[in-house]
Amino acid sequence: MSSALRPSACPGLLRIVPALDGGICRIKLNGGSISSVQAAVVADAAERFASGTIEATNRGNLQIRGIGNEQAALIDSLLGAGLGPQTPAGDDVRNLMLSASAGIDRHLLVDTRPLANQILGTVQNHERYHALSAKFAVQLDGGEALAMLEHPHDLWLSAVDQGGACWWAFGLAGCPTEAPAGAVRLEDGHALVVAVLDVFLERARPDQTRMRHLLAELPIVDVLARLAEKVALMPSPGCRRSANPDTLHIGVHDQADTRQVYIGAVPPLGRLTSTMLRGVAQSAEEFGDASLRFTPWQSLLIPNVLREHAGQITRRLTQLGLFCDLDPLARMIACTGSAGCSKALADTKGDALQLSGLLRRHGHVLNVHLSGCSRSCAAAHIAPITMLAVGRDHYDLYFREAGLPGFGVLHARNLTIEAAAALLDARSRSLFDA
Repeated sequence: MSSALRPSACPGLLRIVPALDGGICRIKLNGGSISSVQAAVVADAAERFASGTIEATNRGNLQIRGIGNEQAALIDSLLGAGLGPQTPAGDDVRNLMLSASAGIDRHLLVDTRPLANQILGTVQNHERYHALSAKFAVQLDGGEALAMLEHPHDLWLSAVDQGGACWWAFGLAGCPTEAPAGAVRLEDGHALVVAVLDVFLERARPDQTRMRHLLAELPIVDVLARLAEKVALMPSPGCRRSANPDTLHIGVHDQADTRQVYIGAVPPLGRLTSTMLRGVAQSAEEFGDASLRFTPWQSLLIPNVLREHAGQITRRLTQLGLFCDLDPLARMIACTGSAGCSKALADTKGDALQLSGLLRRHGHVLNVHLSGCSRSCAAAHIAPITMLAVGRDHYDLYFREAGLPGFGVLHARNLTIEAAAALLDARSRSLFDA
């Protein structure tokens, strides 16, 4: 398979991009899922050809960091395990996010995996869609309780129950928590996706790489009118999807089949060693269905585990260094930081470790995002608390507020890690006392 690809700053499996700590290879997983055998191949490749560092991303994919000169050998090993695209140019467009509990969630309305496979086949095997940006992304929401609903997508489809009938509500350049633009029948889901991609490619200029860029100039009613010529649109159901607690990716949770559970575990700050990934894969093979699922919370699930084995697996994962409970570090995200990125102003990973220790001492478990610069690579959504680096060991502190763009409300400037921890402790205590 040729690795000749168009220029892009985004890493892929076939395109390894440089960073301060070596090359980065991004492995896009179909629906966030990977077999235990494939996971072992990723662990071996990271160990043989790179630094051994593997990252879970906020789109449910994997990255290998610190890649040296044997890039071709690393790529060949991953392709040999079936982790690559169906066509070389199709790698960039495999940006389709599902719930990590697709097909097994107790609350799902639709199993999104068959439609996902159909969409992935279409975008990979039709040259027309290879012109899409490497960031152009689609989300399928089947009504699962475990669903990341705050990441913006260029197109989202969300299953809704309307008087006993199930439809796909959809929206453009937003999230399922926003009002839908319209709806289609379940059997028209694939036709809708194809129609949206076609209309976008027909109407967008080369510099308009995302749906939001097109909608900034073209009224959405015009886009909907063009879509209606290609697929039967129904009026918007008007209902917005409500987000569930974001703790369902941690610990033991029931599946639709009540005999089975999935176990969620969080690697520290989204990073796994090769030993960790091999150990998780071994547990999935021994007690599950020999598969893993990665989540947009930079964590992983072992699905389809008999309930009686849950305790044993949880202990194994904890011994490997993953979190299966609400430890402060399990609720914290941080970008690569200055150790691996030239744009970062601080060592966010190291600072996050220090902050988690201080919060643990205070007895707080908070959703905190540490970003080395304003690009916010580690979080596609607005976190409740964001610390934006302004220099080495110093951060501006923001709190999310509904309706405000960016990180939210600026609360304090130029804080050290110790000062930020003290401020968060005082704020948490005052909110609790209130």
